Amino acid sequence: QVQLVESGGGLVPAGGSLRLSCLVSGLTFSKGTMGWFRQAPGKEREFVAASRWNHGYSEHYADSVKGRLTISRDNAKNTIYLQMNSLEPDDTADYYCAADPSYVVNYFDSKNYDYWGQGTQVIVSS
Repeated sequence: QVQLVESGGGLVPAGGSLRLSCLVSGLTFSKGTMGWFRQAPGKEREFVAASRWNHGYSEHYADSVKGRLTISRDNAKNTIYLQMNSLEPDDTADYYCAADPSYVVNYFDSKNYDYWGQGTQVIVSS
């Protein structure tokens, strides 16, 4: 059984930092595609970042978070991270990690991921 469990959300002032974690079990963690998505109140879920394996790792980011958020993996701990710096009130959302055992071509489309965590809330105060 595949499980993804996020942690690390919370309340932070604008300009602050948080690091989200997602512990993955039941999946060959070192391969495939891992992603972070977010959903703000009243809005659709949107892509944030992804890490894909294909003879090496590649990282991809939404334009709105480039230079501020960083996705990384620790294969020894079966965990992916989202380091969030210079946070803005518009970053306020529920953040979800997602996983798929394959190389996902359209990594920005949530429909292409088979497994999801339960989400962790991030609130950035102005």
